[in-house]
Amino acid sequence: MAKNFKEAVKHRRTYYNITNSSPISDNEIKEIIDFAVTNVPSAFNSQSTRVVLLLGKNHKKFWDITKEALRVIVPADAFEKTLSKINTSFDCGYGTILFYEDMEVVENLQKAFPGYKDNFPIWSQQTSGMHQFTIWTMLEDAGFGASLQHYNPLIDERVQAEWNINPNWKLIAQMPFGTPTKEPGEKEFRPLKERVLIFK
Repeated sequence: MAKNFKEAVKHRRTYYNITNSSPISDNEIKEIIDFAVTNVPSAFNSQSTRVVLLLGKNHKKFWDITKEALRVIVPADAFEKTLSKINTSFDCGYGTILFYEDMEVVENLQKAFPGYKDNFPIWSQQTSGMHQFTIWTMLEDAGFGASLQHYNPLIDERVQAEWNINPNWKLIAQMPFGTPTKEPGEKEFRPLKERVLIFK
């Protein structure tokens, strides 16, 4: 049952215990992504965010690439722990969403509006973050558990080659998702008086 906006925001959490089952159809997952990419705002209406959905063998291939890349740089005595984390929290899921930003769009805006040149990369990251949050929240509302990972730039070239990704697209984050098998732990909150100021 769909939650109202405040409930959906409150219940969005990081899930590390997921399975490769789905409470909705693949087409409904695509509809969530399409909705976010269509409606999430961006500075100057740049629409710079790009999203890649990996399901089935493509999802598995992505995490195989990640494990292979990590094996090269993680010390042997620590790699088994790293491998276990990926296998039991990410690879075991139903799919993975890759969030990209089209740097050609960003660079064209820098040329068109040189007075804002330094801000466009920052605004690009902000719109990516809004897409990540929106999709994450909608996935959870649909019955999924998800988390946000950042194995870029270590995996960028291999991923680009495997799926023929536009070289102008910059990988920002990865979101593995699946049906949750365990609730996340309690979340701690810092006092709002330290985080919010109001002047009347």
